[in-house]
Amino acid sequence: MILEEMNVINEKIRVLEQRKKALEYKLTNEGRKERTRRLIQKGALLEKYLNIEELTVEETEIVLKVVAHFKNKNTDYFENQIRRFHENRDV
Repeated sequence: MILEEMNVINEKIRVLEQRKKALEYKLTNEGRKERTRRLIQKGALLEKYLNIEELTVEETEIVLKVVAHFKNKNTDYFENQIRRFHENRDV
């Protein structure tokens, strides 16, 4: 009787552990898909607005470093431009 009950409980534990692993995998996979989609969208925007389709990955990195350096040296300008674009979009 006790041995049977322990076997039933052990089986339930095994099933729950499998279910937990499946849910963890699903959560990880969803996060990966969301990140991949976001990276593709941002890459497309970079190509669209910076006209970098013909550049290599290394050349693209250099362009982004230049833009980042300019942004970091001109933070106020960037913030004002972003604010301006948001305001004009709402009109």
